[in-house]
Amino acid sequence: MIRRNDFLAMGASALAALGLAACGGSASGNGSGSSSGGGTINGAGSTFAAPLYEQWGKNLSDQQSITVNYQAIGSGGGQAQLIKGTVDFAGSDPPLEDSQIKQAEQDSGSTPVHIPVAFGAVTLSYNVPGLDSGLKLDGATIADIFLGNITNWNDPAIAKLNPDLDLPDTDITVVHRSDDSGTTKLFTTFLEAYSPEWKSQVGADSTVKWATGTGANGNDGVAGEVKRTEGAIGYVELAYALQSDFTTADVQNSEGQFVAPTLDSTKAAAESVDAPEDLRFLTVDAPGADSYPIASGTYALVYQDMCKAGVDEAAADNVVRFLDYGLGDGQQVAEQLDYAGDPESLVSAAQDKVDGLECNGKTIDVSG
Repeated sequence: MIRRNDFLAMGASALAALGLAACGGSASGNGSGSSSGGGTINGAGSTFAAPLYEQWGKNLSDQQSITVNYQAIGSGGGQAQLIKGTVDFAGSDPPLEDSQIKQAEQDSGSTPVHIPVAFGAVTLSYNVPGLDSGLKLDGATIADIFLGNITNWNDPAIAKLNPDLDLPDTDITVVHRSDDSGTTKLFTTFLEAYSPEWKSQVGADSTVKWATGTGANGNDGVAGEVKRTEGAIGYVELAYALQSDFTTADVQNSEGQFVAPTLDSTKAAAESVDAPEDLRFLTVDAPGADSYPIASGTYALVYQDMCKAGVDEAAADNVVRFLDYGLGDGQQVAEQLDYAGDPESLVSAAQDKVDGLECNGKTIDVSG
């Protein structure tokens, strides 16, 4: 079984080893392989999902001699590289917008396909000596913190939600993403629903104009800044929060319940999904008393006809093997890394998409 501490011990050096060649040149300049596997595929994007893709890549290297080069540059960067044709797949937390799909179709001659591979939670992680557990926050209060309207941990708005806590007289330091980030899109989508001021002044997107705070690159960058800064609060994906041994807030969901970010509460949000045919959805503020409200699926984005879009045949075969693994044994790996696996019905729908992927008009079959 994979342990979070084992993954943390791999550290940045392991990510660097898997992220050597995600950009530049053609999508699959190193792609080589045969019907039995082996070779290289290149991907880039979500830092939210980077620990998952890293471990899947390690396992595929051991089992099938497939090297997965994944560069964790943020969902927006991954989307852009997929559209440019410089990667074989992209990691993205939010789905592509209609305009992006149209652009990708025009540029590549093929349609992007969304493969939901797992679900994760965006935590409110904080570093406040003396505030070790039990903090509760709602959407409006979180928005006011990130707007700079609330600047001290013993502010009356926080105290009202936490009458049993002895809140310290400590300044709040906001930490946010500085890159084009799917995690930011999820977080700001949540805040927009609870704060008219946030909606009018900041909005919901993968990059926004922050009212206050310190920017950092990637989930790992935000986690590092929070860990270094007394009084800090930042939004950090659950796996990174657990690796950093952060204290996290319980967040009020749409049914008025304060819910901790856990694997179980992420699963509860995942189970609420009523996915459309194209599998493009967000689960922020999912229904259900047990659902953590800032949770969402994360996608592997590929082209329907990968070879038509510029991926060579061997790499296209290996992308299918990668996705088959992710939707199979990789689901258990996801839960070991504190992501929720896809609900059974969603695994089936996602596998149908993978089974329909093509190379130059022919369905890719790697079963031989």
